[in-house]
Amino acid sequence: MSSASNAPGSSSRPVPRSRGLAAPQQWPAWLAVGVFSLLALLPFRVLWALGQALGRLGWLVLPGRRAVARANLALCQPQLDDRARSRLLREHFGWLGVAAVCQGLSWHAGRRRLARIVRIANREHIDACLGAGRPVIVLVPHFVGLELGGTAFTALVHPGMYMYQRIRNPVFDAQVRQGRTRFGSVPVERSDDLRGLIRRIRGGVPFFYLPDQDPGRRRGIFVPFCGVAAATVPTLGRLARLSGAAVIPTFARFLPRGEGLELCFDPPLADFPSGNEAADTARMNRVIEARLAAMPAQYFWVHRRFKTRPAGAPPIYPVSRRRARRRRARAGADSLGT
Repeated sequence: MSSASNAPGSSSRPVPRSRGLAAPQQWPAWLAVGVFSLLALLPFRVLWALGQALGRLGWLVLPGRRAVARANLALCQPQLDDRARSRLLREHFGWLGVAAVCQGLSWHAGRRRLARIVRIANREHIDACLGAGRPVIVLVPHFVGLELGGTAFTALVHPGMYMYQRIRNPVFDAQVRQGRTRFGSVPVERSDDLRGLIRRIRGGVPFFYLPDQDPGRRRGIFVPFCGVAAATVPTLGRLARLSGAAVIPTFARFLPRGEGLELCFDPPLADFPSGNEAADTARMNRVIEARLAAMPAQYFWVHRRFKTRPAGAPPIYPVSRRRARRRRARAGADSLGT
């Protein structure tokens, strides 16, 4: 991994230090970082209990996110009645709380503690590829245990590369970067050179591919997700073809009653890529759907997965009061300009 510092496309240049990190307006962010760091000292079962309580509070005080998750569940879990979806929604917020209070573990926990908390299932699937020198793309969907699972992967399995989007707050951005890179992993910016990324994958560095967030109309294509047309990044098949990499679906799942987290590797996708961009992207979504069916409460339902809609399709999500005010303000400004 030491050669990553000069590799094109690796984005391994030093994390920039903002002069504003110590500014008074950043003190609340530093306080939050300190709280999460102190929480990381607690036993995991205590963190689980605190997280469940925090999730129940979040369910009460975050009506906007609750509405988004409810709309997603109505689309993606149509076989459930309203009462069952409400139970699933509350359970989901509990797991969101657990993921939140475990953030400090991702930043600070050492290999020994991570090994006590995280169980690795079916590791032979990725070890066989790495042992044979085969390039690997790790397909990592957005389940709530993703952050802690990613840290455990780099600490206990192999350092890798991951796509990174800067966080608006510079304190959290610096802290998250430090946490994700402390075991040798390398952040990759969207603007980085694709050729450098391909070279690193071919050279044996696993690439963590996070596929299931709305990329917008310009970067995505519409393929089914849970039976609904969803804008999806179609890059996985292309990356696999150019790098010759095996694609290994990998899932992070919090275990019940604070028993830890499971990082599970599925077998590499067979006959992938097919050469058909839309077919490969739809297959990727079906892989995520299959695991979602087994652990529905831990999928990241609070994300506006269906924000981008096909032409002429109605919007999925209710418009918040803040967004409504912004739209009225823009409409008023436009009318004044005419």
